[in-house]
Amino acid sequence: MRLAQAVESIRKEAAPLVEERFRQFKELGERGTDEELYSELCFCILTANWSARGGMKAQQLIGVEGFVNTSEENLTEILTQLHHRYPGARASYIVKNRWLVHRLKHLLSLPPTEAREWLVKNALGIGYKEASHFLRNVGVEDLAILDRHVLSLMRDYGLIDSVPKSLTKQRYLSLEALLKEEARCFGETPGKFDLYLWYFVKKTVEK
Repeated sequence: MRLAQAVESIRKEAAPLVEERFRQFKELGERGTDEELYSELCFCILTANWSARGGMKAQQLIGVEGFVNTSEENLTEILTQLHHRYPGARASYIVKNRWLVHRLKHLLSLPPTEAREWLVKNALGIGYKEASHFLRNVGVEDLAILDRHVLSLMRDYGLIDSVPKSLTKQRYLSLEALLKEEARCFGETPGKFDLYLWYFVKKTVEK
């Protein structure tokens, strides 16, 4: 059985949740303030090598304005309290990336792959997975988020032999093409298909 066929089993129950969550993503991308977009970028930086639930807790505790104004020392303290694996490094990324706050809206006017490349090149703590995650969370549908859960599913359903420990650009794009084909077979964009995959694993679309 291919991955798209397996995920079909949860389509009916997941579809309303996926559509509502993606509506929220689109609204953030279209109507969100510069600071709200930056908060979402910071969320994606924080979840790398951590967890979506931890990132949401941090986002709530720090607040939209906190990502823009809180000192690096205080951010480190908050992330330490939340048991982040790399509190100092992530706090440093958040502070050093603040020059991006007023550039993110323009970024969303670019073609998705171009916007992703720009983020990977210019933002600290952002690789292809994190850039794809951010762009999906502001309503971009065309990119795949190759996190460990998705890669594990790709392995389990025979798309790859093993979960890679790290991904070069070339490897990321080649695996993304495989997942895009599964999304096409499922009848959804890669961004929405990711939410179905998340529900398939976690029974939630909070991501």
